[in-house]
Amino acid sequence: QVQLVESGGGLVQAGDSLRLACAASGRTFSSDAMAWFRQVPGKERAIVAAVNWSAYRPYYADSIKGRFTISRNNANNTLYLQMNSLKPEDTAVYYCAVRVGAYGLRPDDYDYWGPGTQVTVSS
Repeated sequence: QVQLVESGGGLVQAGDSLRLACAASGRTFSSDAMAWFRQVPGKERAIVAAVNWSAYRPYYADSIKGRFTISRNNANNTLYLQMNSLKPEDTAVYYCAVRVGAYGLRPDDYDYWGPGTQVTVSS
C-alpha cells in the first residue's frame, strides 16, 4: 500500500524559509514523477513544482520560481521542497503527489497523495 507523509510545515514570518519533506513508501518510486501541490480554501489545488525520476529539468510554477527548489532522494524515497523568501500568499496546505510516469501539471494526473501539511506565512 502506497503511503505519502508530508512534514515540515508550520507558521513562519514573511521572508523566512521552510523545508518540506515527503516520505514515500509502498512501492519503488525511482521511476515515478513526484510533485508538490498547494491549496487554499475555496480554490483549486494548484501545482507548485514537479520532478521526474531523473530530476532533470524540474517544473516550477511562475509564482514560486526562483524562491522554491524541489529535489528528491531516490535512495530513501523522499521528496523535498526548499521554500525561501516566503510570502503571505504562499500560505496554503501543501500536498505531496506521485505519478506513475513523467510529471503532469494537473491534480488528476497524479495517482497517489499525502494528507498535506499546513504552511502559514504571516506578514
